[in-house]
Amino acid sequence: MDVKKISKICRPVRLVVGGGLIGYGIYSGNPLFYLGVVPLIAGVVNFCPLCGVTKQCPIIGKKD
Repeated sequence: MDVKKISKICRPVRLVVGGGLIGYGIYSGNPLFYLGVVPLIAGVVNFCPLCGVTKQCPIIGKKD
């Protein structure tokens, strides 16, 4: 299984969630939400760290 490619649905969700968390961190001033950079980078580089560890995509279950 190629863990470098995440599913077609999972990638945009990671980008939106990561951007949303960073945006809320800027809005609220809470630096904890800057951890949104992790899903944002995972979506940009098309790599899922959790899929790399488990050898499967836990969100969708199969690749597109």
